[in-house]
Amino acid sequence: MAEEKKAKGKGGKAPKAKDVVPVGEYPLECVPRPEYIQHRLDMFDELKAIYDTEIAAKPRVPIKVTLPDGRDMDGIAWETTPMDIARLLSKSLSERVVIAKVNGVLWDLTRVLEDSCKVELLDFEKDEGKMVFWHSSAHVMGESCELHYGCHLCIGPPIEEGFYYEMSMERSVTQADYPSIEALSTRTIKEKQVFQRLVVTKANLLKMFKDNKYKVHIINDKIPDGTSTTVYRCGPLIDLCYGPHIPDTGRIKALAVTKNSSSYFLGDAKNDSLQRIYGISFPDVKMMKEYKQFMEDAAKRDHRKIGIEQELFFFHELSPGSAFWQPNGAIVYNNLIQLQKEEYRKRGFKEVITPNMYNSKLWETSGHWQHYHEDMFSFEIEKEKFALKPMNCPGHCLMFGHRDRSYRDLPLRYADFGVLHRNEASGALSGLTRVRRFQQDDAHIFCTIEQLTTEIASCFDFLKSVYENVFGFTWSMKLSTRPEKYLGDLETWDKAESILEEALNKSGYKWEVNPGDGAFYGPKIDIKLTDAVRRNHQCATLQLDFMLPERFKLHYVSDEGIIDAETGKRTGSVMKRPVMIHRAILGSVERMCAILTENYAGKWPFWLSPFQVVVIPVSQSAYAYAQGVRKMLHDAGLHVECDDSDLTLNKKIRNAEIAHFNFIFVVGAEEETTKSVNVRNRDDPNSKSKGEVRVLADLLPKLVELKKTRAKSQLI
Repeated sequence: MAEEKKAKGKGGKAPKAKDVVPVGEYPLECVPRPEYIQHRLDMFDELKAIYDTEIAAKPRVPIKVTLPDGRDMDGIAWETTPMDIARLLSKSLSERVVIAKVNGVLWDLTRVLEDSCKVELLDFEKDEGKMVFWHSSAHVMGESCELHYGCHLCIGPPIEEGFYYEMSMERSVTQADYPSIEALSTRTIKEKQVFQRLVVTKANLLKMFKDNKYKVHIINDKIPDGTSTTVYRCGPLIDLCYGPHIPDTGRIKALAVTKNSSSYFLGDAKNDSLQRIYGISFPDVKMMKEYKQFMEDAAKRDHRKIGIEQELFFFHELSPGSAFWQPNGAIVYNNLIQLQKEEYRKRGFKEVITPNMYNSKLWETSGHWQHYHEDMFSFEIEKEKFALKPMNCPGHCLMFGHRDRSYRDLPLRYADFGVLHRNEASGALSGLTRVRRFQQDDAHIFCTIEQLTTEIASCFDFLKSVYENVFGFTWSMKLSTRPEKYLGDLETWDKAESILEEALNKSGYKWEVNPGDGAFYGPKIDIKLTDAVRRNHQCATLQLDFMLPERFKLHYVSDEGIIDAETGKRTGSVMKRPVMIHRAILGSVERMCAILTENYAGKWPFWLSPFQVVVIPVSQSAYAYAQGVRKMLHDAGLHVECDDSDLTLNKKIRNAEIAHFNFIFVVGAEEETTKSVNVRNRDDPNSKSKGEVRVLADLLPKLVELKKTRAKSQLI
C-alpha cells in the first residue's frame, strides 16, 4: 500500500510482519503484505528504468495527429500523448476522456505516440470506453483483494455490466467482506494511482510471477517463447495485461462490490476452484446512485422471484441447471414455440425432429469435438463414445446429406425444437439465463451462394416481425468476425464476412463490427434486444457457415452442366456445395422466458398469459353460473380459473389483481339473468373500480381474437 505505518513493538524494536497495519480514514482489515508483491515491485522498477531509458533515446521528430473531424494537430514522436491532445482541445474533454484510439487501436492516454497517426478520444459513454474503464476498475479491486486476503489473482476482465476478478485463496468470500474490499478500493481511488505500462519478455514475466501458478500457466500458454507482452502497475498491484487502461485510479468516482461466486480456473471443472468477486464502477457518483436504484427496481422483476410467485418453474438440486416447468410456465413456454411454428409455416421452414444423442464421430466430423467437447455431456456405450447434442447443426447436415439434392430443393430451411444440453459450470448457472438443458427455435438454411442475400434479408424481416411487432423490443446488430481459432482458409472467411457486411448495409439498420468474436466455423451477426427497463440481451443470432457443408461433403446438383463441343447441348451435371445459415430468433426459449418475465414484470400480455381470465362469483348462489362461464371460456381455448373459495368478494378481487390476471369477471344474480359478466380489465384504469357489464356471447369472440392476433393492447 502507498500508506503504511509500523506499530511499535516491545522495547522499541521493529515490529513483525503481523504488526503492519494500514492507515487512512477507513477501518481496514488486511493480512500482512505477501512477499511476492515486493518481489514484483522490485523487478518492475528495475525493468521500467531500462525501458524508460530506451524510450528516452528514441528520435523526437515532428508528427501530425489527425482527429476524426479531419483536423490536424502538431505533435512530437515519442513525446506527445493522446492526453496532451485532449488538453489542447479542452479542459473538460481531458477530464472525462477514458481512452484513445490510435489508427483504430485502443491506446493509453498517457502512452506516447510513435508516428503520425489518426487519434480518436473516447469517453465512458462509448462501449469501448466502458470496457476500458471497467477493466481498470477490475485492477483496483484486484489490488484490494490481494491486500485483504493475501490471495493469488487469476483473471479480471470487464464484462457486459461491470467486471470481476478471480482469485485463489483458502477460504470463501462472504458478503461480510464487501465493505473492506470497497474501503480499500476507495482509498486506492483517492490515491490516484497511475497506471504504468511496461513491455516485458516472456522470460522475465515467468520470473516476475513465479509465485503465482495461474499467471505462469497463462504466460506459458498464451505467450510464445522469445516474445514479449505487457504488464500494468497501479500502486502495489502489477498484473499481466494487454491493457489499455485509464490514466489513473482517480478517474473512478464510485465503485461497489455487487456479488460473489465460485468458479474454476479457465472455466474448466478439472482445474482449481476459485473465488470470483464482481463489481461495478462509474466516473460519476450520480451514475452509481442511478445504477443502485435501477438494480432495486430490477430485483422486483427478477424472473427467479416471479417464477416462484406465479408457479412458472423451479429448479431442484437433483437436476441442476434444468428447469421444472409447472403448468403456468408451460403455457408461456409453449405459446412462444407456437408463435415460431406459425411464423415458420408462413416463411417456408420445415420442422424436423432429430436425435438427442450422437456418436462422437459426428462431432469429430463437424469439428465440435476438437473445439467444444469439454462443454458436452459425454459417456460410453459399448466401448463407443457418445454425447448429448449441444446444438442441432451437425444433425441437420446428416439430414441434408441423407439423399441427393438438386438446386430445385434450395433454399432448404430446417427448423428444430430439439432438447439441447451443455455442460455449464455449476457456478455459472443462473436461473433461466444460464442452464444445462434448454430448447432453441433453432433453424438451418441450406442455400446457394446467390440466394444468401435474399435469405439474410428474410431473416431480418423475421426479426422485425417477432421483436418489434409482437414484443415491442428495439434491437441492434453487430458483425462478429474471424476469431483467433478458426476452421477453414482466410479467403473463405473474407468472402463470408463481405457477404454479411453487404447484407447489413442493405438492411437499413445500424450495425457495428465486433472483431474476433465469430464462431470457429464462420462469421455471424449477433442481435441484442433492449427490454422495457433498457437492459440489453443477446438472443438472436445469424451465422454464415461454409465449413460444415465442406466437412460433411454436402452437395447439390446445380443448374449448370457440361456443354458438348459438337452439339452445343448441355449434358452431365455439376455438383456444388451449399452454404449453411445458422439462425435463431428467440435463441434459448428458457432465456427468452426469463427476459419476458422481467420485461413484463409478471404482467403478461393476453396471448402469452397463463392468467387470462378469473371468474369470481359474488356469493355461493352464483357458483353454478360462474362454473358455466369458466367452462365456456375454457372450451374456447382460453386459460381461465374460477375462484369459488370462501374468501370475501373484495379479497378474491384483490388476490386476482396481485396475480396480474388480464381480466376479472365478477358474476352474480344480475349477470346470470342477462347472461353477462362484470369485466375488470387489468390494463384499463377506468374499469378497475366498478367494472363494466358485458354480454358474454359478444365478449367471447373478442377475447378469442385478442389471443389469436397477439395484440399488444388488451382493450376490448
